Amino acid sequence: MIHLLWLLASIAAGAGVAVQSRINGELGARLDHGMLAALVSFGVGLALLAVLLLVSPGARGGVRRLLGVLRDGSMPWWYATTGLLGAFLVATQGVVVGTTGVALYTVGVVAGQTTSALAVDRAGFGGLARKPITAPRVIGALLALVAVGIALVSAGELQGAWLVVLPFIAGLLQSFQQAFGGLVQRHSRSAIAQTVSNFLVGTLALAVFVGIQSLAGVTARPLPAEPWLYAGGILGIVFIGLMSIAVHHLGVLTMGLGVICGQVVASLLLDWLFPAGHPVTAWSLLGAGLTIAAVAVSSMRRPARAARPV
Repeated sequence: MIHLLWLLASIAAGAGVAVQSRINGELGARLDHGMLAALVSFGVGLALLAVLLLVSPGARGGVRRLLGVLRDGSMPWWYATTGLLGAFLVATQGVVVGTTGVALYTVGVVAGQTTSALAVDRAGFGGLARKPITAPRVIGALLALVAVGIALVSAGELQGAWLVVLPFIAGLLQSFQQAFGGLVQRHSRSAIAQTVSNFLVGTLALAVFVGIQSLAGVTARPLPAEPWLYAGGILGIVFIGLMSIAVHHLGVLTMGLGVICGQVVASLLLDWLFPAGHPVTAWSLLGAGLTIAAVAVSSMRRPARAARPV
């Protein structure tokens, strides 16, 4: 039951990623500046976390524990740089989604994440418990890749397909981000501390990049007035915290496929309910169904053997 609950949590986190992708993509299109949209998203999230730290002694305690393990060297400092990977993911949302739509963007992330998750699990990267490469996990990963192929050949989605390269790279890195984020959460014993670390590092990195762009003459349109366009950072706080805990219960691959399931279903619903030139087709629905099947298969566990009588 606990395994199922964390799988449902990872699916919910994936749905949050899809909604965030649509929001940040729209913000990037309104600003005509994808990197600035990513900075705004991270900045809003960091501001909200700052308020949370002010009112929550438990959250401050988690940050103190994280600083303590960084100072004494019991956790390598570069585990806490996952915000750089998160910043890259959010930046690709602002740059790509406005052109390709959420569904094709999700295709790229799915392909990259599925490719790297098996290797990250098998190696026990960063000190996480190793997960064996079992038949259900391999079949689940292959089903996810088939779903990606179907999405790529679906009607009307090949235009701008080269832009999938950016989210593909972001997906490759996301498995490492999830693994390292889980380790930061374990060392600090706080999902909030991991989330604060992620947003702080990501915001600083994006601020430097946007500053360099400004010096180079890159400009943006005025900030839009609609409040919902600034909700991406809030969603990021929720799903980063969820994933930093869920990875310990599910492993990188199964949690990643749960996230993928949520992303695919939510992206289809967004393109259907709020169309932006990217219609939902029968091929898209078939791809979504295969992705859900991949999650179900990869989550299968062999029943424990009964102990032999002495």
